[in-house]
Amino acid sequence: MGSAAILPETEVRYPIEGANGHLTVNLSALSRNYAKLSTLVAPAQAAAVIKADAYGLGAERVCSALYVSGCRHFFVAQFDEAVKPRPVLAADAKVFVLNGLQPGYEEACARCDIIPVLNSLEQWRRWSATAKCRERNLQAVLQFDTGMSRLGVPPEERRTLAAELKGQARVEILFIMSHLASADEFDSDQNDDQLVEMKRISKELPHLKICFANSGGIFLGKNYHGQLARAGIALYGGSPSTSMPNLMEPVVELDVAVVQTRTVPAGAKVGYSGSYITNRETRLATIAAGYADGLPRSLSGRGAVYYNGTRLPIAGRVSMDSITIDITALPEGTLSLGSLVEVLGPHQALEDLARDAGTISYEILTGFGDRYHRQYRYEPQAHPLGTL
Repeated sequence: MGSAAILPETEVRYPIEGANGHLTVNLSALSRNYAKLSTLVAPAQAAAVIKADAYGLGAERVCSALYVSGCRHFFVAQFDEAVKPRPVLAADAKVFVLNGLQPGYEEACARCDIIPVLNSLEQWRRWSATAKCRERNLQAVLQFDTGMSRLGVPPEERRTLAAELKGQARVEILFIMSHLASADEFDSDQNDDQLVEMKRISKELPHLKICFANSGGIFLGKNYHGQLARAGIALYGGSPSTSMPNLMEPVVELDVAVVQTRTVPAGAKVGYSGSYITNRETRLATIAAGYADGLPRSLSGRGAVYYNGTRLPIAGRVSMDSITIDITALPEGTLSLGSLVEVLGPHQALEDLARDAGTISYEILTGFGDRYHRQYRYEPQAHPLGTL
């Protein structure tokens, strides 16, 4: 393709009557987050991690917005994820597969102009053999384990790999990389330990560019940036660190519709197993989302939604398709069939919902299902190309 797909203003969708929930993705906020992270890592470049369908927000839409904002490096986890955004990106954009390739995918990867992150000697040898067989130069990234014990070439294989690299000419290594395990904790000794190991690897493989920092690593400072930093959760408005206030702009809002309201007496049992019992006359509302829609069952009796700034606690257990909330704090008649309550928005951040669920923001974002009406919004005055 000669240019990336751009979302015209006429394609921006707005709430429709009758939807059970509205998931709004602010692509202008996403672009501003990318710009902020790019400034922080300069003169290094900022890449975008778009695995799990761009953290559940829609990889094609997200990629288009980020490309317009200047992003040219995109990381997914699995090969199948790389195929979807590739057609909406121009030829100068690079798509990388973090987990490398399962045996048998090498030919398809080369054919689709996708770049594997090679995590082992076996993956390296298969990719090198593919380049030799095709009599074509191929690109790759080499990942090394610097102390996370998850993915990457282990220390005992580094010498062998370095020797094999010298004897080949068909594979161009764009970056050497590793992944920080504790970057969201600024005072963790593991960050320093991994940095020391990454510097050691760089000395063993001189002249190769480094890709090291993730979202949290970007805020650890220049020593961690290398030449390419991989921004993930921070792009989507999640906090990149537990050690500082969240500097990123919210990207996602979620509003869910009321299915039914009722008033129950003191002593009424609410939800499965009667786990919640009212201690007074209580007005309840049931909303049209549950754990099948990415609102974890662990929110039962702990979480809340909001209406015009008023907190409405969850009463009883979260069900697969519905949640009951206590709306007694609102004037009678405020909510009725079809009213929308705020799950994510000005009064409840992604981290707030994750905290109440006893999980992390990543799990909340990637768990949103496809039953919400999705809306992608630009703010034309703030967009790099003006009005689209």
